[in-house]
Amino acid sequence: MQPAQLFETALGLSKPWHITGVDFDQARRSLLIGIDFEAGARFAAPGVDGQHPVHDTVAKRYRHLNFFQYECELEVRVPRVKLPDGRVVLVEPGWAGKLSGFTLLFEALVLMLCQQMPFTAVGRIVGVSAYRVQALCGKYVELAEAQSDLSEVRRLAVDETSYQRGHKYVTLAADAEAEQRRVVFVTDGNDAAAIKKLAEHLSARAASPAQITDVSIDMSKAFISGVTEHLPKARITFDKFHVIAHASDAVGKTRKDEQKTDPSLKGMRWLLLKDTSKLSNAQLAALHDLLSQATSRRTARAWQQREQLRQILDCRQTNVLARALTAWCAQVMRSRVEHMKKVAQMIRNHFEAVPVWWTPRACCEPYPANGRP
Repeated sequence: MQPAQLFETALGLSKPWHITGVDFDQARRSLLIGIDFEAGARFAAPGVDGQHPVHDTVAKRYRHLNFFQYECELEVRVPRVKLPDGRVVLVEPGWAGKLSGFTLLFEALVLMLCQQMPFTAVGRIVGVSAYRVQALCGKYVELAEAQSDLSEVRRLAVDETSYQRGHKYVTLAADAEAEQRRVVFVTDGNDAAAIKKLAEHLSARAASPAQITDVSIDMSKAFISGVTEHLPKARITFDKFHVIAHASDAVGKTRKDEQKTDPSLKGMRWLLLKDTSKLSNAQLAALHDLLSQATSRRTARAWQQREQLRQILDCRQTNVLARALTAWCAQVMRSRVEHMKKVAQMIRNHFEAVPVWWTPRACCEPYPANGRP
């Protein structure tokens, strides 16, 4: 097999395309492959029926996958065809990527790497700038969004996450019924305006804000007001993780206050926040010693109250959960653990929105009318 035939096979070229030459530069560690098409070839144009004659050509370069340790580029005579209505349009070859200057296979490699590492690291590996890597990912996100159909979405899980120091947040919405919790929307900010943008996004994707029946959010007042205004038929649900997060924060604040008069509590922050199954024997012994003093230490009582809340929220029977949660709120409100009392009051204020768990059954089964504490 001749070198040209070898590279044609490796690249998957077929008529009318063929290789015109291969320039190998060992010093620069590069490989340049020239590609042209046969004289008299005709090409199809997107959205126009038939095969059309070539009007002229444009020389373009495409970065391709490396051949071993050598960077590879394709130098191609790309045809411009003349259409029946007189227009002249460029016809990209089938291997051309979605971002100018790359082949589809090269873009596939970049997208695969971007799932595992930052843009800068990917750029170093493939030999392009981080900005080009980011632009490539952005292009494919835009294409995916343009093709998305949200007409069947009924239940959403909405959350916020920080992406920079200085309280920079983004809001994400995922289809709660999809098997992989498919993300359907992302926007800057974590306020009611983010929910408004979500409603507008639904309207632009063959959907309607009125079709959303359930939304899982945290206990943010901004999210609550945004959902109430812009997703009018959605029932608000607070999932277990968000509720427990508030309780864990109360445990931390209680420890911080109490350690001012009890230095032995210093350094116990992570001990109180970690899952007990992940504690060492020494850590478990320290935790048990603290809990044995629950009558005199508010930090110990706060930890116990959080663990009780966690067990209640694991309940799968709605009526049982409602009764247990009512009793828990009453018990905490009678205690002297002020930070946990705030959590109990928050739960009381939004009692109907605290679920068993995010499942279709939990979303559809209402709490009893007399379940409020």
